[in-house]
Amino acid sequence: MKDGPDIARIGALMGDPARANILSALLSGKALTATELATEAGITGQTASSHLKKLMEGGLLTQAKQGRHRYFTLAGPEVGAVLEAVMGLAARKGHLRTRTGPRDPQMRAARVCYDHLAGDMAVRIFDSLQKRGFLAVSTDKGGLALTADGEGFVSDIGIDLGALSASRRPMCRACLDWSERRNHLAGGLGAALLTRFTESGWLRREAAGRIVHISPKGEAELKKLFPVA
Repeated sequence: MKDGPDIARIGALMGDPARANILSALLSGKALTATELATEAGITGQTASSHLKKLMEGGLLTQAKQGRHRYFTLAGPEVGAVLEAVMGLAARKGHLRTRTGPRDPQMRAARVCYDHLAGDMAVRIFDSLQKRGFLAVSTDKGGLALTADGEGFVSDIGIDLGALSASRRPMCRACLDWSERRNHLAGGLGAALLTRFTESGWLRREAAGRIVHISPKGEAELKKLFPVA
C-alpha cells in the first residue's frame, strides 16, 4: 500500500514478542516502570530500554517521570482497543500461548482492558444493554450511543452523564473481547461503570495484573442490574 496510514510500522512494533509482552502488561491500565516491564517481558533492563524507546517513538506508549523513576503507560484507550482486538484475532485463528495456568479462568471471567471491564461479565453487561434497547447503533457517535431509556438507566445507577458528555472521548464504544469473542463496552461509559462498580465494593482489582475479582454480592447485583434472556 503506497498511500494511507502505515499499518506495517504498527504491526512491526506490536509483532516483536518482547514488545507484545510489554504492551500486554500495560493493558491493566496501570503505569509500570522499565524494570517491571523488563520482568514482564523476560528480558534485561537494557533490552527493555531499547524496546520502550521504539514503542515511544511509534506513539504506542507515553511516560511520566516521578523522582528517579520513569513510568510507562499505553498512549490512550485506542491503543488498548487495538491490542484487545488483535488478541481476539489471534485466539480465533488458533494462535494461542502454550503456557496456561490456574489464573486463566479468572482472566476469562473478569479483567481490566486498559480502563474498562472485559471478560464474561463485561460481555453480559453489553448484551443486556443492547437487548433492552439502552444502546443503539449510531453513525455519528463512533458506532454506538445511549438511547433515551439508556440515559435514564445509566443515570439511575449513579453515572454522571453530564461529565461524560463534556469529554472529547466517545461515550460508548464496542470493544471486541478476546476471550469471549463478542463485544464488551468501552469508551467513557465503560470506564465510568468500572469505577462505579469498584467504588461499590462489587469488584476488586488485584494489586498487580489485570484480574478483577467479583464479590458474591457484586455478582448478584450485577446480574440483577444486567439481566439477559
